[in-house]
Amino acid sequence: MAEKKPAIGGLSDELNAIACQNIDFASQRRRVRSAFIDVQQQLDHCLFKMAPAGIRTEEWYERNSKGQEIFCKSWLPKPGVPFKGALCFCHGYGDTCTFFFEGIAKRISASGYGVYAIDHPGFGLSEGLHGYVSNFDGIVDNVIEQYTKIKGRPEVRGLPCFILGQSMGGAVALKVHLKEPHEWDGVVLVAPMCKIAEDMKPPEPLQKVLILLSRVLPKAKLIPKKDLAELAFRDPTKRELAAYNVICYNNQTRLKTAVELLTATNDIERRVEQVSAPLLIIHGAADKVTDPLVSRFLYEKASSKDKTLKIYEESYHCILEGEPDERIFTVLDDIVAWLDSRCCVQ
Repeated sequence: MAEKKPAIGGLSDELNAIACQNIDFASQRRRVRSAFIDVQQQLDHCLFKMAPAGIRTEEWYERNSKGQEIFCKSWLPKPGVPFKGALCFCHGYGDTCTFFFEGIAKRISASGYGVYAIDHPGFGLSEGLHGYVSNFDGIVDNVIEQYTKIKGRPEVRGLPCFILGQSMGGAVALKVHLKEPHEWDGVVLVAPMCKIAEDMKPPEPLQKVLILLSRVLPKAKLIPKKDLAELAFRDPTKRELAAYNVICYNNQTRLKTAVELLTATNDIERRVEQVSAPLLIIHGAADKVTDPLVSRFLYEKASSKDKTLKIYEESYHCILEGEPDERIFTVLDDIVAWLDSRCCVQ
């Protein structure tokens, strides 16, 4: 049975009915996304309205070693713009690479980068039960598998390759680096989930109960839900547009998923001194979802000789999509400048 979702203002009854459908499985999410592609691209958001023209895009599916269909997408500079390198994206919890990241990718690609993204298993357009993470290392291994193929594509073969992780994707990117420490020319982390903020966690006694329950009811949705749009988007107008991300997972966290997120962040915290790649860490000072103090801890403890920490005053968690236009473009320009300087070193 479809879960009841609030109607999205300004949409027809037909589109709202589509948006309210059950999207537990990839085939359902793909149908919903197809109905909303044009609507999303016409939203009044700087990432869509001011997207560079001429960017070449491609979408395809790869079947991974576990037999799952994984959604992949690329954004390449317009013809005539020389390639500087490749940037591979790891999206955050519940998200997809097919909504706000479309505008982010186009802007970075216009600066001379092949930008590549996948939807993690169980999220976006990839196969798997929606919002279910049975093993966090499975996500990490899938990222390594898919991006190893992508780094061999003719347009970027031999060029510098960087990995970009946002929120939970930051934890994924760090664990990718820890598994293959010499395979990336740099790691860019945006509001990384190296540790879950204390006020986002259940109380300690409840955590122990949830761990036990996850062994019996791993797919159950029992973790209390918080309004992440309210916490993550500083600009109220952009916060309203988050509802158009119709294939994101915004329900209660599944028990096993919650346990895996806690386990992954605890592992990163223990191994933080092993982080050795060139590192750019970006965080909003007012982030209430992932703690900017943890980013500072990562910056101080990482063994990387080349590391940069940028904290943006007043910014919230979704610093690439939920801030005033000027801040969004400043952060994206800072990322491109960092990438450019590392490509020149090659």
